[in-house]
Amino acid sequence: MAINNNKVLAIVQARFFASRLPGKVLKKINNKTILEILIKRLLKSKKISKIIIACSSNKMDKEIIKIANKVKIDYFIGSEKNVLKRYYLAAKKFKFNNICRITADCPLIDSNIVDLVIKNFFEQKVDYASNAIPPSFPDGLDIEIFNFKSLAKAYKYATSAYDKEHVNPYMKRDKNITKFNLKNEEDLSWLRVTLDEQSDFNLIKKILENFKNKPFFNLKDLMKYYNKNKNLFLINKDIKRNEGSVLNTGQKFWKRAQTVIPGGTMLFSKNPDLFLPGKWPAYFSKSKGCKLWDLDNNKYDDIAYMGNGTNVLGYCHPEIEKKVSKVIKNGTISTLNSIEEILLAEKLVSLHPWSEMVRFTRSGGEANAVAIRIARAASGRDKVAVCGYHGWHDWYMSTNIDNKNNLNTHLMNNLPINGVPKNLKNTVFPFEYNNFEQLSKIVKMHKIGVIKMEVKRISEPKNNFLKKIRKLATENKIVLIFDECTSGFRQTFGGLHKFYNVEPDLAIFGKALGNGYAINAVIGRRAVMEHANHSFISSTFWTERVGPSAALETLKIMEKNKSWNEITMIGKNIKKQIRYIASLHKLDLQIEGIDAIPNFYFNSNNNMKYKTLITQEMLKKKILASNLIFCSISHKDKVLKKYFNTLESIFSKISKVEKGQKDITDYLKSPIAMSGMRNK
Repeated sequence: MAINNNKVLAIVQARFFASRLPGKVLKKINNKTILEILIKRLLKSKKISKIIIACSSNKMDKEIIKIANKVKIDYFIGSEKNVLKRYYLAAKKFKFNNICRITADCPLIDSNIVDLVIKNFFEQKVDYASNAIPPSFPDGLDIEIFNFKSLAKAYKYATSAYDKEHVNPYMKRDKNITKFNLKNEEDLSWLRVTLDEQSDFNLIKKILENFKNKPFFNLKDLMKYYNKNKNLFLINKDIKRNEGSVLNTGQKFWKRAQTVIPGGTMLFSKNPDLFLPGKWPAYFSKSKGCKLWDLDNNKYDDIAYMGNGTNVLGYCHPEIEKKVSKVIKNGTISTLNSIEEILLAEKLVSLHPWSEMVRFTRSGGEANAVAIRIARAASGRDKVAVCGYHGWHDWYMSTNIDNKNNLNTHLMNNLPINGVPKNLKNTVFPFEYNNFEQLSKIVKMHKIGVIKMEVKRISEPKNNFLKKIRKLATENKIVLIFDECTSGFRQTFGGLHKFYNVEPDLAIFGKALGNGYAINAVIGRRAVMEHANHSFISSTFWTERVGPSAALETLKIMEKNKSWNEITMIGKNIKKQIRYIASLHKLDLQIEGIDAIPNFYFNSNNNMKYKTLITQEMLKKKILASNLIFCSISHKDKVLKKYFNTLESIFSKISKVEKGQKDITDYLKSPIAMSGMRNK
């Protein structure tokens, strides 16, 4: 084929999809799309012979083709994710030997700088020229030009997804490809005028509106504007240069989530910063057993939370999924009630003979709120004594009104209470597990109507702690609630209170009950539960049938396989192996929690740093792990062997830090994980 040897083809890569800011190239400023603005500025170049847009085959990119037609330039449709292939085939089709790469998220591109890079490319007689190796121009004014030979070489030999998505990495690495870098007189690499996130768009919008009457302003003009409006340029200062090339897709979506979702996530314990800031995959595409696939199709062993403790039988259990699929096919909600409510209520009562009635919710927080409402109605008293974690509702959070540290040992330090009514002060009183004297004093000092507690979170009950509480509640006509959202169906087939032979007045179940489907239950004695009829407790989606149907099938499988015995043995083995590995390296390590939920921490000031290191190194081995493990029957020996082998190598590193032979910063490649829910 005849090749244009001395002419330059500018390929503008553009696609609708963007993890952090979808449709960014189609956003409008001054009634023009970002892509149009870039093309018109690029057309001012004196060195570019032809401009084309290289978009993807995704149907959303049809809007990009419309813009190409509007500005009367050619376009090429290629692979969405293999951008390298898109460039190669585009260059091959249009028969140019010299290709200038421009990304559509750089609408402030300076044609003068473009021409200067191209000029040096020819004068220096190199294969590859840029102004960003290393960068000295503002981020968003990056230019690169390379010959077809180098592009073809990269296309032939580049194998990684990263190389294929970002086009240039292989060329930049290959020492046989000759290179030139244009350096700016002043290092302006700290200035960000590219478009990846909403804050970028807000800044670029201000800039372009300012230069509305001078659309072809250059870098010099931009710096004059900057010197007069420095504060404006602070709005995107926290975004690192080229961070999109190093962030996984999950992290890109996490940044995007925080712009539209307060806190970024619906569940605090799924905040990626609790695990490995900047590195945690954050979002999944599918799950099976104890395997997860992230948005980049990486497969992991989940030796961490297993759906925050919901999937005792493993993800996507075939029998449960079959049952749920049938329910969905036949309709999940209607004007009438579902029979599954009755069947599930009867099953839960049969498992707990002391109970007689049941109410259902779809979340643990809701179930806790319902239980408190019923218990207060039954006792005729408002004040509550609590031990453990019981959700986010006002009634529970109100204990921190009196003292912001009240929940420190139950949840997390200095838990904020903004929005919790101040008139709830002194209605809820926390007590420590195994401190019966403290609880007794609270009962004597206040008109306590409800005692609400977890049967066990960390420590074993001592000195008949649970039985003493049962006696105290009975003698003082206090309603005793056991919150078993976490502990239920793990050590026994039903509530953990069965193991300790102590019966409450109300009990709450969740998490494991539906093996990943939303279902929670409040069960209790008839004399207490009937008070629900004298209050208003009602919700539309508590009547859908997926949750109860999933729960019935889950209980059926649990009973058949005796899952509680299996996960307890798995947890005991994990605890044993962790203790052994820690002893090999002489580490001061504490292991606590229900056997099926092992939790460990280091008696060291570096505990959070070590937790971060564990997550970091495990992730390298495609394992999701922290210091807390919700055991599942899907945690087979092969999976655990890999986990233990990896843990041993990590503990070896930690040992060197503890001995003063290494600094923890020698190992950590990310910020320290955020402290979250207290597990000790």
